[in-house]
Amino acid sequence: MPLPFLTADGAFDAHDDDAPLDHDDRDRWRRPYRPGPWRVAGSALLLLLSAFMLLATMIIAFAGAWAGAAICLVAALGVIGTSLRILMAGVWVSRTGLRRVGLLRTRSIAWSEIGEVRTVQQPVRWLGLPRTVQGQALTAAGRDGAALPVLLTDHNADFLSRAEAFDRAVDMIAAWADEHRAVPV
Repeated sequence: MPLPFLTADGAFDAHDDDAPLDHDDRDRWRRPYRPGPWRVAGSALLLLLSAFMLLATMIIAFAGAWAGAAICLVAALGVIGTSLRILMAGVWVSRTGLRRVGLLRTRSIAWSEIGEVRTVQQPVRWLGLPRTVQGQALTAAGRDGAALPVLLTDHNADFLSRAEAFDRAVDMIAAWADEHRAVPV
């Protein structure tokens, strides 16, 4: 006995209109891939450190040293902010363009300014550290031929030891670029 109300097919049959889904809003900035385990682990460790810092803040405040508690609180909030920024780092896309979010800087580029998006073999930084290894990098070139900063590498915190995820992310970003470069915004 089929139970159509328990299947996903029943949900698609119920809506015949072509209205976009909530998660399909192309005007919102979205990361076309999941954050990698190295990025999540680093952020989790920083959040764990901030929990201890907040506990120390509470102990210092109960001891009556308000200036020390305030300094410790500000430092803990700084660590929390850094942790959240690490989680947000990466490449984000929307209908308007491509956004590269770093730890300290964010740069947005309109699709009309991008000439091509391609993968190149070159020395890349390992986990963002000064050490370089041979790897793949996703780069974008401007319409005027100007080289833009490297967008993704296969050795960054999202894709280290995850070659298939890197290939999927590159394909998704290239698809967004192909779709939106031809369409005026």
